[in-house]
Amino acid sequence: MDTIQRALQQRVVDRMKPQKVMMIFGPRRVGKTFLLKQIVQSFKGKSLMLNGEDADSIAMLEPISIANYRHVLEGMDLLAIDEAQHIPDIGKKLKLIVDEVPGIRVIASGSSSFDLKNQAGEPLVGRGTQFVLLPFSQQEIATVESPIESKRNLEARLIYGSYPEVVMLDTFAEKKEYLNDIVESYLLKDILAVDGIKNSAKIRDLLRLVAYQMGDELSCEEVGKQLGISKNTVERYLDLLQKVFVLYRLGGFSKNLRKEVTKSSKWYFTDNGVRNAVIRNFEPLSLRTDADRGALWENYIITERMKRNQNERLGLEFHFWRTYDKQEIDLIEIGSGVMNAFEMKSGKKSPSAPKAFDAAYPEAKFAVVNANNYSEYI
Repeated sequence: MDTIQRALQQRVVDRMKPQKVMMIFGPRRVGKTFLLKQIVQSFKGKSLMLNGEDADSIAMLEPISIANYRHVLEGMDLLAIDEAQHIPDIGKKLKLIVDEVPGIRVIASGSSSFDLKNQAGEPLVGRGTQFVLLPFSQQEIATVESPIESKRNLEARLIYGSYPEVVMLDTFAEKKEYLNDIVESYLLKDILAVDGIKNSAKIRDLLRLVAYQMGDELSCEEVGKQLGISKNTVERYLDLLQKVFVLYRLGGFSKNLRKEVTKSSKWYFTDNGVRNAVIRNFEPLSLRTDADRGALWENYIITERMKRNQNERLGLEFHFWRTYDKQEIDLIEIGSGVMNAFEMKSGKKSPSAPKAFDAAYPEAKFAVVNANNYSEYI
């Protein structure tokens, strides 16, 4: 397969201005380093690329002084730092660099949003723009495969996901091995490295529980009882899982009806392949239950919509909608005064919008995303 250019690349390049910092977040192994290298290689001016895990890179930026940074970056137009969260006081350092080194542009990447945002967020207010790089979107993959190939590969995307290396690997056995390695070696490692968390078994149990209830409303109190931990600990773990881009949350939407559910949350995986690796299930769709096929479809379509939002920087809000009498819609998107509602169906069904929703939100556009028309929506 040919090299797939990331949709974010041109958007980052367009925003690269002197005295500004571009921050790129995203899970490990989604291609942040490759993206940085592509940007640096295509940049016309003089550039320097550092790695936050390299001792020499750390030492180069260690003396926090105007004199040091002007000396180190003399003549440079672009500074790119991969894994920037590993550099102590990175926020203060980047602020001083963009404030005091004339003409410098900076790009910094980080594998987990809590590290880099916490360190760089406040000092860089007004000086930085944040981007999120996720696994390949189908829109990106479609630039190197035909519509027929995309349909043929749909089941593989539902089961093995869209991590760059997974998409490039030839056999299902290789994809499976790679995903198992990602879960064990990278994602859980990131989480357990944070905030002194020692109880890896509980994190794994929580992930498995979310995987089996994917797309269902999750009660932190009930989950805590099942796992033998407090509601607050469940909430903290879910927050961490979101910050390392393993999971993301949808909250309930309401504007009009008292009977609408608003306090519950649904949790989804950023990648279908990671979800299946968590529960060690890479069975083909034909051997899965209807409920599991539906959950994979729902997760896949909603995640593709989320990727589109990030890649095109649309600034949309995402929710689900449900009433206490069980009328529901999988996804509500809100942006620029427009509401779009989507119901996901893994087969070819195309039901109408719930009557209560139609009555409460007559201005909303409703669509069913099924096997016949999904390519229009991702």
